[in-house]
Amino acid sequence: MTKLFQTIGLIGKPHHQGTNLTLTRLHHWLSMQGFKVIVEGRVSAELGPDVCSMDLLEMGEHCDLAIVVGGDGNMLGAARILARFNVAVIGVNRGNLGFLTDLPPDNFEEALSKVLGGEFETEHRFLLEAEVHRHGKITSSNTAVNEAVLHPGKIAHMIQFEVYIDEQFMYSQRADGMIVSTPTGSTAYALSAGGSILTPNLQALILVPMFPHTLSCRPIVVDACSTIKLVVSPDNGENLEVSCDGHVHLAVLPGDEIFIRRSNERLRLIHPKGHNYFHVLRNKLGWGSKLF
Repeated sequence: MTKLFQTIGLIGKPHHQGTNLTLTRLHHWLSMQGFKVIVEGRVSAELGPDVCSMDLLEMGEHCDLAIVVGGDGNMLGAARILARFNVAVIGVNRGNLGFLTDLPPDNFEEALSKVLGGEFETEHRFLLEAEVHRHGKITSSNTAVNEAVLHPGKIAHMIQFEVYIDEQFMYSQRADGMIVSTPTGSTAYALSAGGSILTPNLQALILVPMFPHTLSCRPIVVDACSTIKLVVSPDNGENLEVSCDGHVHLAVLPGDEIFIRRSNERLRLIHPKGHNYFHVLRNKLGWGSKLF
């Protein structure tokens, strides 16, 4: 019988003992079952000299499935690259909350066997594209799975900016920053800042001001087709940034315009059969179980 996945990539957090143990077990287990296994270069040396290694871009071109071992941060870093190649991605949780990582690290074999045999559910999560414009030209851009955040650099302080939705002025804002989040990111930074949880199937964005200097300003949900424009006041100090998933930082100067919109790229996330988003929320957030 032809395997649904032929080449499987292994990605993990470098120099983490627990991650290395799981990656080693996965590499041996998958190899014994006849899969071609490729290990990301940053962790391949810790698995031994004989493993096949590539960087993330090369893995995207060769792999049918990527298994990410770690927390959501590791998943986000891999997803921003792999989404452009339509590689299926599944996670083994070696982090803390792990909203995107389904498989347990110590007994992954049973669940993963079923996934590799075709028993899985596919979910597509859209990404964001963030661009910084200066004098009408793009100075930098990147993608985000969770959120794009306008904020001061290393020292927190109030900044001033205007917010436009599809070129319609919404409001001016004095705050410590602004979070523009996908439904995937609504359980991350946006949730900590007081935003609502958006179920993953929603085609929507949530804008969450960070510590606004008015009690009347609240998070707002807009259509995912909207283009968000943040215009930074010329009176701000320098050293502002737009952070994509907290990993990639785009420099911003006073007077710059930041455009944030839905990307054409989508993360192809797969889950074991029977995956239930509300079960994940109950488990990760400590919600109450059924009373009767």
